[in-house]
Amino acid sequence: MKDTVYDKVKNYIMKHHMIEAGDLIAVGVSGGADSVCLLHLMHRLSGEIAYRLIAVHVNHGVRVEAAEDAAYAQRLCEEWKIPFFLRNVDMNGYAAEYKLSSEEAGRQLRYQAFEEVLRQQRKKEEHCKIAVAHNAEDRAETMLFHLFRGSGIRGLSSIQPIRENVIRPILCLERSEIEAYLAGRRLKYCQDSTNETDAYTRNKIRHHILAYAKQEICSGAVTHMGELADILSETEGYLNKQAWRLYGMCVEEVAIGEADCEGGCRAPESPGSTVYGQQPVCLRIDGAKLLMQDPVMYRKVLLLCMERLTPHRKDITGQHIADLVRLIAKSGSKELSLPHGMKAYKEYDLLILCKNAGESIEAQTGMCGDAMGKVYTVEPPMEIYVPGEGTYTFTLLANNDKFCEKQQNIPENRYTKWFDYDKITTTALLRTRQPGDYLTIDGALHTKSVKQYMINEKIPKLQRDNMHILVDGAHVLWIPGYRISERYKVEESTKRILQVRLRGGRHGGTN
Repeated sequence: MKDTVYDKVKNYIMKHHMIEAGDLIAVGVSGGADSVCLLHLMHRLSGEIAYRLIAVHVNHGVRVEAAEDAAYAQRLCEEWKIPFFLRNVDMNGYAAEYKLSSEEAGRQLRYQAFEEVLRQQRKKEEHCKIAVAHNAEDRAETMLFHLFRGSGIRGLSSIQPIRENVIRPILCLERSEIEAYLAGRRLKYCQDSTNETDAYTRNKIRHHILAYAKQEICSGAVTHMGELADILSETEGYLNKQAWRLYGMCVEEVAIGEADCEGGCRAPESPGSTVYGQQPVCLRIDGAKLLMQDPVMYRKVLLLCMERLTPHRKDITGQHIADLVRLIAKSGSKELSLPHGMKAYKEYDLLILCKNAGESIEAQTGMCGDAMGKVYTVEPPMEIYVPGEGTYTFTLLANNDKFCEKQQNIPENRYTKWFDYDKITTTALLRTRQPGDYLTIDGALHTKSVKQYMINEKIPKLQRDNMHILVDGAHVLWIPGYRISERYKVEESTKRILQVRLRGGRHGGTN
């Protein structure tokens, strides 16, 4: 006899690489039709793939028949020789304490229970996974739910076959297939009375909207919606890869205590990764470069930025992204308050997005740390690490014909510079700018104040006040990342050359 449902689920599991030999899998078993079907299929499949199976039942403490459901689930597990674990939780109390809906509170408590049991039961070499019994109708209902509430591609992708360590082996099955499978094997299941009412939005979609679509519009509606969800999921995956690439080009991350990040901090290489194990508190976004991209991409990057600063995507809407775009496009300095305590601050083409609106921007960006205002004496050869900026290497070289010839062929390098060491009249210092600082801007030895130069170059005020510059008294040799003073350039008559190289930090390298 052909076992259509078993083969379909097995192929679905293999297609998405859900299970490997040696895994420890906790199946969520409510006692309802979906979970009983899932448990039976997983029990059968364990005869082909050598994984260890356990069952977890969570009693939410709400329905009067909940104890009967738990007892039935336990009897099934005893019959099939599957280790059974019961966890009792107070869903309504948890929802009230954390101001959650009962559905969200129940979901969080279930996954907490699954993870707790897995931690207790896991053997060292096992990979832990949680198998839950979402089916094709659940996926279609979720797609409609997100559509009606105003979702993007990610929301319309609906429930995914795999999310982190959560797998959904029967997402490919419609409810009619599940019920036929159970009936064919005379497997009983519990009825959840809450599923029959219209108390929850999802039930209204299931009983009225989706049921009508299947009966009156297209009998294959659920299947077609699942196929669309797969297409949208693939599309979202591709767009995410491109968005992270653009994120790396336009966004610089600042973590708490950037001073502890040797060489500074940079953007993560992939979703969810961190910088030196730290989550950023602030992002510096090159708004001009970002808005040169297609609107689809710059909107996705701005959403990624907000997600990097808060784990709560809830309450972040398209309107907030549109507000950020308008802020970038505006001239002058502006501020914007965002959900979850985030704040955006604009200066020139730089958009600064910070996590805690209650703190000053300077405090969050690490600009009020130990390095702020600190003076470093330059006595080459030596290295100086400036928190958040990088490592400066100072080397003395002898001038000769070979160096002059080599220097003529060296392309412009923003982070390696050479100076006539004998023209320095005092002890060279690395420090933040001070009133009266100036630099020589041309061969005629005309000068310009550092303040005016930084304004002309549109260097953000936050950066102006805290970046270190190389000085000889009030005469500036070099504003790192920008220009050097004409007064200290190497000439044929130069005897000793001071080479200064900056690597790492917010400048992102030596070139």
